[in-house]
Amino acid sequence: MKDPDGHTVEIVQYTPDSRTTRDKGKYLPATRISPRMLHVGIIVGSLSKAMAFYRDILGFEEFWRGSRDPTQLNWVNMRVPDGTDYIEFMLYDKLPESTRRGSQHHFCLEVPDMDKALQTLQPRARETGYDKPLEIRTGINRRRQLNLFDADGTRTELMEPTTVDGKPAPKSIAPPPIP
Repeated sequence: MKDPDGHTVEIVQYTPDSRTTRDKGKYLPATRISPRMLHVGIIVGSLSKAMAFYRDILGFEEFWRGSRDPTQLNWVNMRVPDGTDYIEFMLYDKLPESTRRGSQHHFCLEVPDMDKALQTLQPRARETGYDKPLEIRTGINRRRQLNLFDADGTRTELMEPTTVDGKPAPKSIAPPPIP
């Protein structure tokens, strides 16, 4: 199916006897950078339409809102029903051109220790010729993050599972952009 912004949404359920369930985790190398995908970020042009679809129809639950500044809401995090994974709405009043969406659309890998992840990534980056900066930053949500970009600009966000001080990040009360 398609969501209000035209993103394809596919619902998959693995049965206990499926090959996917039986083989879960068997082929993951110990050298992997992350144990799990934490969220995906998708561009959203109308928060009300996205909420009607993801919350009201699919049963997602909002758990955090964030803003770069107090004048406009930038992100809304929506958790899947009965789980911890989530979608991060990247809010826009005017959607970016399709050729400029690589860093907004993204996926996020959970990294338990960002310093250790950076130590693992640095030699891999050198070996592969990756020349973009590998910088640990603290996001608006007060979690340490590191962004990687592939050749077409698609962003992979690495993020620690907790805030830098263990306290929850404050939720934004800024209004959403109006399309």
